Amino acid sequence: MSSKIDNKQATATSDDTFFDVEKGGASSDAKSTDVWHVLDTQATMERLDTTRNGLSSAEAEKRLEEYGPNKMSEKERKSLIRRIWEQVNNVLVGILVVVAIVSAAKAFTAKTTEDAITNWLEVALIIFVITLNAWIGIMQEGSAEKAADALKAMLSSEAEVLRDGKATKVPAENIVPGDIVVVKLGDRIPADIRMIDVSNLACTEASLTGESLPIDKITDAIDAQNPADVPLGDRKNMAFSATLVSQGRGVGVVVETGDHTQIGTINALVNNVETQKTAVLEQIDRVSMVIAIFVIIVAIITFCVAFFQTGLGPLDAVGIALVCAVAMIPEGLASIVSLTYAWAVSNMAKKNAIVRVLPAVETLGSVTVICSDKTGTLTKNEMTLTAFVTSSARFQFNTDSTDRTSTNFTRNDSYLGTRSKGAGAAGDAALAPMSEGDSVPVKNGESPSMEYFQKAMAGGVLCSNSVLGKNGGREGEIGNPTEIAITRAAYFSGVEVEQMRSNIPAIAEVPFSSEYKFMATIHEPSAEVDGAGYDGQYIVHAKGAPDRMVALCSHQAKAGLLGEENKEPIDADYWMEQVSILSSYGLRVLALTRGEVDKSEVSAGENLKADFVNGQGPWLTMVGLCAIMDPPRPECVDAIAEAHTAGVRVVMITGDHKDTALAIGDMLGLVDETYSKAVTGPELDAMSDEERRHAVMTTNIFARASPQNKIEIVEALQAEKQICSMTGDGVNDAPALKKANMGVAMGKEGTDVAREASEMILADDNFATIVTAVKEGRVVWDNLRKVLMVNTPINNAQGLSVLFGMIFGLKAPILTPIQVLYCNLICAVTLGFVTAVEPAEEGIMLNPPRKTGKRLIGRFLLLRIIIGSIVLVACTVWSVFWAIDLGKNLDEQRSQASNTLTFSAISICLSARFAYNSAFSMNLFRGNPFCWYAIAPLVVIQLLITYVPGLNSVLFGMAAMDGIQWGIVALMMTITFVVMEIEKMIRKRLKAIGYDVSDRQLDPRFDDVNQ
Repeated sequence: MSSKIDNKQATATSDDTFFDVEKGGASSDAKSTDVWHVLDTQATMERLDTTRNGLSSAEAEKRLEEYGPNKMSEKERKSLIRRIWEQVNNVLVGILVVVAIVSAAKAFTAKTTEDAITNWLEVALIIFVITLNAWIGIMQEGSAEKAADALKAMLSSEAEVLRDGKATKVPAENIVPGDIVVVKLGDRIPADIRMIDVSNLACTEASLTGESLPIDKITDAIDAQNPADVPLGDRKNMAFSATLVSQGRGVGVVVETGDHTQIGTINALVNNVETQKTAVLEQIDRVSMVIAIFVIIVAIITFCVAFFQTGLGPLDAVGIALVCAVAMIPEGLASIVSLTYAWAVSNMAKKNAIVRVLPAVETLGSVTVICSDKTGTLTKNEMTLTAFVTSSARFQFNTDSTDRTSTNFTRNDSYLGTRSKGAGAAGDAALAPMSEGDSVPVKNGESPSMEYFQKAMAGGVLCSNSVLGKNGGREGEIGNPTEIAITRAAYFSGVEVEQMRSNIPAIAEVPFSSEYKFMATIHEPSAEVDGAGYDGQYIVHAKGAPDRMVALCSHQAKAGLLGEENKEPIDADYWMEQVSILSSYGLRVLALTRGEVDKSEVSAGENLKADFVNGQGPWLTMVGLCAIMDPPRPECVDAIAEAHTAGVRVVMITGDHKDTALAIGDMLGLVDETYSKAVTGPELDAMSDEERRHAVMTTNIFARASPQNKIEIVEALQAEKQICSMTGDGVNDAPALKKANMGVAMGKEGTDVAREASEMILADDNFATIVTAVKEGRVVWDNLRKVLMVNTPINNAQGLSVLFGMIFGLKAPILTPIQVLYCNLICAVTLGFVTAVEPAEEGIMLNPPRKTGKRLIGRFLLLRIIIGSIVLVACTVWSVFWAIDLGKNLDEQRSQASNTLTFSAISICLSARFAYNSAFSMNLFRGNPFCWYAIAPLVVIQLLITYVPGLNSVLFGMAAMDGIQWGIVALMMTITFVVMEIEKMIRKRLKAIGYDVSDRQLDPRFDDVNQ
């Protein structure tokens, strides 16, 4: 590189901002990549040591070797071995491994073939359990690393550059800083480039910046005191990698490649953001640790009782202790938790919410703040004409209609008739709506005919190069979104757009330019549209920025009606007042005007200049104003209201301008007396951490936000102990989607990058679906508590029944290892699934979100688990001693224990289905058909292992039972059910007098109050 690259400093940069072109065009300092837009084209070219003729091939090769290819770095991925290790590296699995080793040792030393087979079956079952849980855990892991792949898929594959002074196509990976790149309509920008020549160039940057509209590009330097404070959307002399050219042509110089581009920065953020672990997974880890300690203590006590009290040998005592350990380890807990999630995922998928990471379902139920992108999420991401304003009437357009009829336009003179409440101070000076007494062309509340709009909106249809999509939709549409919006409105009012353009083609044109902000086309007069009386004249349709067009008008069309008889002198103040009102709602406003010229003044096919329109003073006739916006989704208003009822705040984060964001927020119900202001990205950047934390708790609207701002907002909310969901569809949302507690991406309009960085995808792009998902998340939390209420007592009862049986004098364990594993994997999982799929209890969305730091097991749930465990242990041990009194042998005693435990566990399950309401009702038989689908086969299996010869004696160590024994089982089952329902009645009474029996309040003995 030339030494002048090292010696030049950018005079427009701050003292602490430096270029380092030797390291990829800019240094790794974040500020260094933020200065190209403040340099003029000459300074930029000098800085990069290049010319308008581009680099030589030799210099390009040298720079490619120096900077590396124009691609993004990949994050190191976990190997399969590492993933497996992460799943088995815990205390409970360790205990199971020890049990398996001891069982294998007992199999080798067994004196009979039957004992050897039994022990080897124990080993096989334990290995199966460990393998199954590890497989489930690996399958649950999200594919977040695919986000980087999705980013790379957005990059251009090749680009047109100038090498050795000639235009040539090169692979995009071979582009280097200093290359001169040529871009045109439909191209994907191959790197971050500084524009040096533009011809009506505009780029669609919604996926990167959140801007709804294409950004018109310029070549002038941006004037900024601090270059880094200029939002991406305002860097209009820059074109960013992976964005699309939507119109025009341009030439630019490459300033950043690979990881140094804006999309490369996002790639780094996506790779560096650590995935949050959900509260349930963390709590399951803690519960597992507590269980492990409890299991070890019980196993030691059991060994001592077996060895010292019962007088068994060391190996036999160890074997019995391990039976207790296996009994109390919740081998099926991971499976039932996964089943709980899977069921919720299945339900949500039916409602268009696709969950990519199973445990994330639970997170939705605890969300306190939903941070949502505006474009494409809260709004349609479709520029739409929403109002047409004439000299004496305004027409509201039904943006949601799919029918082609003029009734889609309705005269509503109060619609957008005063300034928006969200328009800042100006909103205090609300302007009065126009008079509603005029009935031309129709009365207020009525709809004009299709012929009226065919004439009034002719300028929008004919003075346009846009092409509508199939059936007026977005599929196949071409052109500027604002032009398409006007054309689409005419189409859905019944106008035959293509036929009209075919019948009245343009014979000459003044092309649009951002310099003069209008476009004009010249046409032969049409009797159907223009009326009679235009012999020897052409009709001129001109549309553009209202401030430019009003100044060029001498007349206005009364109520939008055409013809000399409907012309009247223009009221310029009125039109500018209407523009001001519409703009306060964040609407983009275009003026439709028309005029007449002698045919001698224009030649067919002539390339007209701007002075054809603006070079002869006021001469046009103002027809009307088209108010265009990316409208809110209608269902979002109701969804946001429901979220507020559920205690969930909705925050809108967008790249749009502040006024536009406030206006949309006002329409959505996000702006009120409490949350009345908006904060911009640069304002956030200037805040301290404390100020930023205050801002995120008092503001619902964030505008001009960068990707870094979105992460800062999420981090500030999390610092305020908020459970944060980030909803978005663009590339710029991906880092925040990963950082948030719950990332939600759009499925239809969203980018692959956003989808791969998220935990959940909305298949219908409907914000309202999020509220459904929040409800399902709350159901998951409640059901997980119910699962613990069922599974934990069952596991406890297995081990403690063995221990207390021996304490009370039994010489052998009342449950065999095979019975224990069967009970864990079949009984506990089956009954746990019943509660896992229990429907939502009434009023679940009237409760506030779960408090941060709240854990699954609170004092009342723990009390219920203890009561359930005591009842199960007491009933099981009691039934065995009863069987002994009846003279039953060991196998028959074990049959008694197994069946009493299983059927009493069914009682626990039936009661636990209803957390607060009594199970003594017909609801016991309704609402959850899976309850009986699960219990019926469980009963059949119990009968099979009790009565099938060989299966009962060889494998399970059981024997057939008589009627008296089944009577004992029925009695114990009833006792268990009644005890659990009495507990529920007492808890309901306590709730009525103000006790927190739902474990909603934080308790320092159980919850993380400092989280």
